[in-house]
Amino acid sequence: MSPDARRDAFNGDAYPYLRAATAGLRHHSRAQGAIDEPSASSRAHLDALHAHLTALHRLVDQAADRTRPERPAAGRHLATAHARLWQAADSVHAAFHLVPAAAEDEKCQPDRLPEGPPFLTICQRHLAAVHAIRRKTTAADLAS
Repeated sequence: MSPDARRDAFNGDAYPYLRAATAGLRHHSRAQGAIDEPSASSRAHLDALHAHLTALHRLVDQAADRTRPERPAAGRHLATAHARLWQAADSVHAAFHLVPAAAEDEKCQPDRLPEGPPFLTICQRHLAAVHAIRRKTTAADLAS
């Protein structure tokens, strides 16, 4: 990495989309906390959270792959974070299927949706994450 690229990375200019996603999460967390009545998370909320976790899972996986050859200890820590993100995404996926479907989900007509019914999109995303985690992580690593 060139000195200019490192300087930009430290200034935060290298990752504008990641900063925007983090700001969006902060805003959503504040908005959720501002609601007076406690309510259970909806399937749409859990689906969006799962999408964010799996995207972050891929990002940490790429960072671990790039870091490991040059800095093995840091790469191991990133690999651990990669496994923990998978565990979080797996738990959110399980919670999604335990939340009852809303009335609009019951009226869903999959033939009108090019990506299939909404509940399948989270399962397809989760299946892709399963393949990624199984290539690089053992069952013992995930259980620890």
